[in-house]
Amino acid sequence: MNIQIFGTKKCNDTKKAERYFKERGIKYQFIDMKEKGMSKGEFTSVAQANGGIESLIDENSKDKDTLALIKYIAKEDRLEKILENQHIIKTPIVRNSKLSTVGYKPEVWKEWT
Repeated sequence: MNIQIFGTKKCNDTKKAERYFKERGIKYQFIDMKEKGMSKGEFTSVAQANGGIESLIDENSKDKDTLALIKYIAKEDRLEKILENQHIIKTPIVRNSKLSTVGYKPEVWKEWT
């Protein structure tokens, strides 16, 4: 099992995800999206596994201007704009090779172990 948790240090759901794996003795890699972010390949892979780009966008993001822009720009330009503004992506994103979840989903992670 190769767990990666993409999130931010201030996100409560990210902290809960880290605690979930820590309590079970499962090693994971934490990627701080404020420092590094996701690559285009990682983002595309997670989007495909979770029902498309829209499923990764946090509608409750404080950056309403970027959310509105992404909603109304051409579909082919959305991916680049999201990758430039990763603070609007829902967290945590937990990956286990080709499997992934968006948000706090212990019921799914349980099936992985």
